Amino acid sequence: MSMCTTASRHLDEPLAGTAATARTWLLIEQPGPWGAKALTSSHLDPALGRALEAAAEGTGVRIALIRRPGRHADFGTPTERHVYAAHTTPGNVWLHSATTCDPEQVLDLDFAALGMGDPDTFDAALGGRAHAGDPLALVCTNGKRDRCCALLGRPLAAELAVSGVKGVWEVTHLGGHRFSPTVLVLPYGYAYGRVEAHAVREILHGVQEGRVVIEGCRGSSAWERPGQAAELAVRRVAGEHAADALTVVRTEGTAPRWEITVAHTDGRLWRVVVARGASLPPRQESCGSALGSPARMDVVAVRELERTAAAVSC
Repeated sequence: MSMCTTASRHLDEPLAGTAATARTWLLIEQPGPWGAKALTSSHLDPALGRALEAAAEGTGVRIALIRRPGRHADFGTPTERHVYAAHTTPGNVWLHSATTCDPEQVLDLDFAALGMGDPDTFDAALGGRAHAGDPLALVCTNGKRDRCCALLGRPLAAELAVSGVKGVWEVTHLGGHRFSPTVLVLPYGYAYGRVEAHAVREILHGVQEGRVVIEGCRGSSAWERPGQAAELAVRRVAGEHAADALTVVRTEGTAPRWEITVAHTDGRLWRVVVARGASLPPRQESCGSALGSPARMDVVAVRELERTAAAVSC
């Protein structure tokens, strides 16, 4: 039985520029089984799920459900749930946490403000505060979306949890099933594909030190996909690992070709040319889908701008 991950790995499909896009992540604990569209097909009230989808639309907030690794027997409605919000834009990266007995409280959030990076609405609505614990490692395990996420993601989440890694949660959907197991790390919002447990430990250690591990990285969710590829390319060229050092400040052009300006906190600027290509030969974008040619982000050129030219262009 073929799996979409097997073909993607065999064909060495590039990972850069494939992360889900979200300036802000909102995570709600929901134990038990998840359906393909988990907000409306889990034990969360589907009316609440639909209201949350509507509230978040167009705000830059992406909502996902999380649960602890392990068996997912249905024990009914939890009395208390963890809720997290994380903003991923460099210069204003934060992770706040709260608990609630009533998930309806989440609708009291100002989603537009949350998407713009204001944590006050989260703290006011849910009694939240800055997260003092370990960074979060979210492992996609929703087999109803794609069986690869269950077959490869759940064992990874379990291994990490059993080995004592803190901050590990299963999550409903991160996109890119064919790159399973996929992991999103918060607060910085970098996603990874085809990861193994030892790599996740290294990635989390880097987060604690404010560093980004580039190997296996799909990109930062703070940027659109061309920007993700451009930022990672600059990291490689400049040998830059500091998590908050680079920002995508301008994107010019339209598909299939963009010119992207990436800025360093020290004032340096790079111009990166990114072209959208088609992955060939055809392969499944996810298990059960027809053969196709998923889009890929190819970095055509990376050029550091002269300081004087950079000043004029800005």
